[in-house]
Amino acid sequence: MKGFNVVLAGVGGQGILLAAEIIGTATVNDGLNVRVSEIHGMAQRGGAVTSTVRIGDEVFAPTVMEGQADMLIGFEPLETLRNLLYCSEKTSVLLSDERIPPPELAAKNLKYPDMKEILERIGCFSQKVSLVKTGELAKKAGSTLTQNVVLVGASAGLGLMPVKTESLLEALRELVPAKHVEANVKAFRLGYESTRQKEQ
Repeated sequence: MKGFNVVLAGVGGQGILLAAEIIGTATVNDGLNVRVSEIHGMAQRGGAVTSTVRIGDEVFAPTVMEGQADMLIGFEPLETLRNLLYCSEKTSVLLSDERIPPPELAAKNLKYPDMKEILERIGCFSQKVSLVKTGELAKKAGSTLTQNVVLVGASAGLGLMPVKTESLLEALRELVPAKHVEANVKAFRLGYESTRQKEQ
């Protein structure tokens, strides 16, 4: 397999690094070559966080070049916009509807753009966009802290990643503390169904 590039983007505290670790661990368990990188600023304080996962036989470095992402998983809408440089018409964009306004918006007295405007801007790069109601689905799963796992499930639901769904669930069970496994598995399945239905 030549290569599949995933970019995960959001803000600190959204569980992006755990999501990348789940994908990376599942890939290793499937016997595939993988490289995972973390690029994060003030992760503890809600600063921008980006992680990349590259899967494939010909992948030797973790960095994804501009325009080379096969999938962009956006944990926060504005951070998704900031990372569109990785996208092209081939990129599938998974987008959470959970908005976390950055401090500079309030500082500059700017309004958070509405979702319609955000989707239009993403549409200039790629037509393959799936909006996921992560907050609603995580709440349904029993914990609002599982929004990251809702997105991992949604990424599996699209059926594009060269990783088995069962391997992702195994990695999830392995990496999440035992007392939170049940809610996370539920969140994964709800995310999976949310995109699977759209694609059929």
